[in-house]
Amino acid sequence: MENKELKFKTNINCGGCVAKVKPALDSAEGVNNWGVDTDNADKILTVSTEGISEEKVIEIVKAKGFNIERV
Repeated sequence: MENKELKFKTNINCGGCVAKVKPALDSAEGVNNWGVDTDNADKILTVSTEGISEEKVIEIVKAKGFNIERV
């Protein structure tokens, strides 16, 4: 399985928001690491993956109440 980097535009805009999605993304199978650039106007979520689909990442973030779309 190859590592891929997925990028998404979100409305995760502060440390509290990051903390809300952290447990779900940390425990998601196939996510190596991830981060949100809260300084970027588009609040870019970058996920380094090993096997998780874009759809699954979107599902996880939406389930936490945030907007997310592919970049």
